[in-house]
Amino acid sequence: MNVTIVGRNVELTEAMKDHISKVVSEVEKYNLGILHSIVTVEKDKRDFFTVEIIMNIPDKGTAVVHYKDKDMYAALDKAKDKLEKLLRRYHDKITDYRKKDRIEELIVEEEQDEIVEMPLDIEKPLSIEEAKEEFKNSGLYFMVFKDLEGEKRVIYRRKDGKLGLY
Repeated sequence: MNVTIVGRNVELTEAMKDHISKVVSEVEKYNLGILHSIVTVEKDKRDFFTVEIIMNIPDKGTAVVHYKDKDMYAALDKAKDKLEKLLRRYHDKITDYRKKDRIEELIVEEEQDEIVEMPLDIEKPLSIEEAKEEFKNSGLYFMVFKDLEGEKRVIYRRKDGKLGLY
């Protein structure tokens, strides 16, 4: 990650730059692939320090955090806290731990599925009208029967509510 440190109306010492670099490197723990960071420290007329941290994140855009305080180190630490909160939310949104729980539930449900045999009564041939009436009264999803020519046929309910016949 590239880090650019800018000081406006303030002379940044090596100790300050090291502290800023350390703060910026701490947010890399979220593994978001941060491309570039710009940290701007500005001192205004009333001796307040404004710290602005801008980070370019792939697939997300730009994260911008501001904080203003009398002490530069305090402003930097508070800005870091705000940035960590923002990046943690984005990281949690990406990882979505609940997906793991859903997959485990699906696996458990698949293990519980079992096949139950049902009696197949196709000995007596039925006309299509008789099969239709028996199907409507049975409440089944489909019914297998022999028609009057001796062929096996299937009657079922279609998505549009009509009956289908194979």
